[in-house]
Amino acid sequence: MAGNTDPSPPLRINPAAFDAFTADYDVAFTHSNLGQMLRQRVWRVLAACFQAGQTVLELACGTGEDAVWLAQRGIAVVATDGSAEMVQATAVKAQQADVASLITPLQLSLQDVGQFGKLRHSYDGAFSNFGGLNTLDDWRPLAAALAQQIRPGGYLILVPMGPVCPWEIGWHFVHGEWGTAVRRLRQPAAARIGADLIPVWYPSARRLRRDFAPWFDCLRVESLGLWLPPSYLAHWVDRRPRLFATLNRLESKTARWSGGWGDHVVMVFKHATR
Repeated sequence: MAGNTDPSPPLRINPAAFDAFTADYDVAFTHSNLGQMLRQRVWRVLAACFQAGQTVLELACGTGEDAVWLAQRGIAVVATDGSAEMVQATAVKAQQADVASLITPLQLSLQDVGQFGKLRHSYDGAFSNFGGLNTLDDWRPLAAALAQQIRPGGYLILVPMGPVCPWEIGWHFVHGEWGTAVRRLRQPAAARIGADLIPVWYPSARRLRRDFAPWFDCLRVESLGLWLPPSYLAHWVDRRPRLFATLNRLESKTARWSGGWGDHVVMVFKHATR
């Protein structure tokens, strides 16, 4: 998730605001060198947790890139998003990839946790990639709802944007943009998404581990985007692909040591039996 930030927090969350991102999202991020590097690292985690024949729940599916990748490996996906345009893009992408039989696109916002009971139960796992969780300010209700949906022993992979992104702090300090440099530490920040301003929160790995702890055990935390820049600086990676390919390899080897630092954080949970 990315957008122009504003120091004044907005008044409401409007999931439909992300309709404005749909047409350009794949070009601006998914198909960029940076987007490919980051997504392939998340895919390695998904591949280790989910197997062919399983059914998983995706939260904030965006344009369906992850859902299609999983479906091509024989994994059924219920792909949810609060944006009707994103859900439609997912349906189209599933048809084009000839995996529509394995993908169920569904308009359902993370803010509608109370509606999760209408979903099927006993998913083999669930995941949310690239900042969908950052539109929430309290993750415990989501954790409780997912505990009702995911079978014991099932995996939950979360990839939120974290509170400490050295690249972002350094970039904006150098450019004299002091408020933007530390915006993640003064929550909520405000992101301009199309014509809307929405509040954005940046949970620490410790906060998410605590909120999910009654139902899920946290198995590991990895940084994603510590040595690599945030998505709005993807053009840097396009200009210097060899340099950033090297940094990506370095980050892959050190991600588990750097924990919650970075543009995003990859967290792997397992539904516990208490």
